[in-house]
Amino acid sequence: MPGKDAPPTTTVVLDRNGLDGLLAALVKKGYRVIGPTARDDAVIYDDIDSPKDLPEGWGDEQKGGHYRLRRRQDKALFGYTVAPQGWKRFLYPPSQKLFGARRTEAGFEIQPPDPPEAPMAFIGVRACELAAMAVQDRVFGDKLYPDTGYQRRRKAAFVVAVECGEAGATCFCSSMGTGPAVVAGFDIKLVELPAKGRFVAEAGSLEGTKLLDKLKAPKASDADCTAAVERVAGITFTKQMNAKTARTLAAKPDHPRWDDVAARCLTCGNCTMVCPTCFCTTVEDVTDLKGDNAERWRKWDSCFSVDFSYIHGGAVRTEVKSRYRQWISHKLSTWHDQFGTSGCVGCGRCITWCPVGIDITEEVRAIDASETTGR
Repeated sequence: MPGKDAPPTTTVVLDRNGLDGLLAALVKKGYRVIGPTARDDAVIYDDIDSPKDLPEGWGDEQKGGHYRLRRRQDKALFGYTVAPQGWKRFLYPPSQKLFGARRTEAGFEIQPPDPPEAPMAFIGVRACELAAMAVQDRVFGDKLYPDTGYQRRRKAAFVVAVECGEAGATCFCSSMGTGPAVVAGFDIKLVELPAKGRFVAEAGSLEGTKLLDKLKAPKASDADCTAAVERVAGITFTKQMNAKTARTLAAKPDHPRWDDVAARCLTCGNCTMVCPTCFCTTVEDVTDLKGDNAERWRKWDSCFSVDFSYIHGGAVRTEVKSRYRQWISHKLSTWHDQFGTSGCVGCGRCITWCPVGIDITEEVRAIDASETTGR
């Protein structure tokens, strides 16, 4: 995976032209360059051609059930926190063709899936998002049953990380040990210094080192490196989660808080769709009208839907509280049993994009408080 084949060997300073050179170099190497851009009143991750496509001067305002873009007082290119949807949709597409079948005189002929797409370069990956990629590496890296499509896309990806300059109101990566500092898993790390109009760029892999060396950018001074460290060190968080308490949720299936949250939850599945680590899917078979051609597709699904828990005879989780309990208990508790880590990276997306503002950190805190007070 990116960022693991060599220690950082190069630290340089890039201005806007240098950043343009970085993107151009990635395109020249055959990468599909994907990064943040302002569109449809949000910052989204999509194909970009140059720094002109980046959300210059845009920040965001996030809280429970609330997202708005806001104008910043500077011209920062990465002045937002996290986009509504993460990088998961590129590495693990929402809809993916598994194979096709075509009727012939001898029977049905199996057709392989579409050929591999161009390798992708991700621009602007945050620390929590790198942690999410590492989580999914474990999920899809099973030695006996690996997801070959994910593995291929992940191995080919070039990651340009960007350290955060501030925390959003729904961010709690510091509680989960996943940020805000970027420490591993990148090919190149950028720290934006908006007041100076430049970036401190550090290589984190052999490929990253080679690319930065080709740019012939000036080496970062001690002052620039200090400014980069101080920028992320000065971040403060208003939201926190007790990760130790969260790990005990699976042992509390009858806690009255589940009824409380069920009265508010719409079971819309928004939280699972924006979560950078959720991986539940369903499989659908489709045919043409004549029945001569068929395809099997894998699509994202959500444990919040009644049909997701359906087995012969009916659904297992028919109540709202059982479906929410399943999601949060798996995410924070039993994920440790499966993959040796939490399934939450503290990005806060599930809080922001819940229509009724249900806060995963508040639910953990409420359960902890009720046990402490005996209420």
